[in-house]
This record gives sequence, C-alpha cells and structure tokens, in this order.
Amino acid sequence: MPELPDITIYIEALEPRILNHTLKSVVIGGPFLLRTTDPPVSAVEGRVVRELRRIGKRIAIGFDNDVWLVLHLMIAGRLHWFDLGKPKPKTPDGRRTLAAFDFDSGTLTLTEAGSRKRASLHMVAGEAGLAELDPGGIDPMTATPAQFAAALTGANHTLKRSLTDPRIFSGIGNAYSDEILHRARLSPVLLTSRINQQEIAQLRQAVRETMLEWIASLRDDLHNEREQSRNGTRDSPPKFPEKVTAFREGMAVHGRYGQPCPRCGTKVQRIRYASNETNYCARCQTGGKLLADRALSRLLREDWPRTLEEMEERKTR
Repeated sequence: MPELPDITIYIEALEPRILNHTLKSVVIGGPFLLRTTDPPVSAVEGRVVRELRRIGKRIAIGFDNDVWLVLHLMIAGRLHWFDLGKPKPKTPDGRRTLAAFDFDSGTLTLTEAGSRKRASLHMVAGEAGLAELDPGGIDPMTATPAQFAAALTGANHTLKRSLTDPRIFSGIGNAYSDEILHRARLSPVLLTSRINQQEIAQLRQAVRETMLEWIASLRDDLHNEREQSRNGTRDSPPKFPEKVTAFREGMAVHGRYGQPCPRCGTKVQRIRYASNETNYCARCQTGGKLLADRALSRLLREDWPRTLEEMEERKTR
C-alpha cells in the first residue's frame, strides 16, 4: 500500500503535470471504483486543477469549482502518466486498468493488480467533503512532542497497531511501521500503556527520520532516472514514479524475513497475521525474545522457541 513517502512523491510528480491544467474527460472502467456520485464525476470535466493534497493515504485533486477528486490506491492500486504525443494508454476495462483521466497535458491512469479490487474514487465538495474522508490521525511529520505523545498513548494498543491506525497517525502503514520500529529499537508488540517518555521520544524521532530519508531516497531515484533518460533535462519534471512497492531495496527489516539485520547481523524474524506480516529483529528490538507467530506457535505449542538462543539450539540438535 502506498504510504506517506510514496504519496508525497506521487503528488510531487503530478503537480508539474496537472496543476493549472484542465481535466478534459474521465473514463471509469471499474464498476466498484466510484464510491460517491454527488457531486458527479462530470462536475470536474472541463475544470482546472488548483491544488493537490494528501489526506492520509489518499491523493486529493482540487478543481476551480471547489470539487475534489479523491483517490485511495489501497494495496495494489498504482498511478501511471502518459505524455501527450506518446502511445495512448489502454482503455479502462475494469480488469487491470480501472480509470483514465485525460488532461490537456497528458493522461493519468489508475491500475490495480489482482482480482480483489479495493482502490476507490470519491467525489466530494469543499473542505467539509474532504473532512468526511479524513480518518483524523495527526500528521506525524508536523506533530509536536506533546501531540505525538498524546496521540500514541490515547488508547492502549501495541506500537505496531498504533502506528498503522489512520485514526491515530496519518500516512503510516505496514511497511514503514516496521522500519520505524526497527530504527527506534522498540518491539512491535510493546503496549502503549507501558511505554516511557524516552521511548516515546525515540519513536517520534524514528518516525520523522525514516519518512524523511525515504522521501529523499525516492526523489533521488526519480532524479537519477531522469538524468539517465535520453530526453531528460534539468528543466523537465521528475520522472513519474512507476516502481511503487512496499518492498524496497535498502529496507532494514520489512520484507527481509530470514535475512541479516543491517545493524547486528541477526536474522530478521516475522509475525504473520491475515494477509500481513510484521518483520523485526529480535536482537535489536525484543531483547532476544521471539514473538509468537499466531500460526506457527499454535501449531508447535510447547515446542515454540522463546528466544534466539533456544531456536539456534534446536536447529543444532
């Protein structure tokens, strides 16, 4: 799922392409993509884009009539840009390509891989309409220490759940929460009722550092791609992000189960639940304790190793 760094990069790539440009037409192929019809999609056809904004993990495109087109990419949704004069994109058919937005500067398409279509398009009017789509989480990048602490400890949850709850923090999901907790050296299952002030400060710093570093890294990647392009110039807009993924080279623990932790070399562990998993380093984050994986610990029961040392001992035997 695109998170705060990815949404930030999407918006930065869209601004030079569609800001102050006219949306000529919209074609929607996915029957479940459009979630609201008041105002209708036709209300933004022929209108000029005046603002782009991040609402949690959503991308909001505002027009000169105060109507907003709001996209939520969910897990597998991705945006693609086609310049004028280039080969036209595939007509939306609802299978992979769900929508196409034709601007006077080019075409933006929304695709979603897989059979479970979760991406959404909402049409809303004004700030009141945007507010209804905002889950209410604070912006972790601008929150003061007091605001951050109040949001984190307002309810008793695990750190992993608190970081990924959009009603608590805006824009953090499964991937970057793993990276944040690893940087902060905190257990994903530590309860917020048991966290101390020093750990809260560590976590806030880790959130800001992780997000800023990944935003900078993604910007550099697009800059390098533009410079390597034959048609790229220093005055041209950044390359459009096409390699948006939750598993990136350079991540410390997310998606790196069984690989060495870049800090201590211990193999990264995981907790699996539903369709997600949490990755962590037992040496750096849990004092060597292995966290119970719901499926495996239920299967192994008393044979489930409790520590790294116990796991290594059983492997040796």
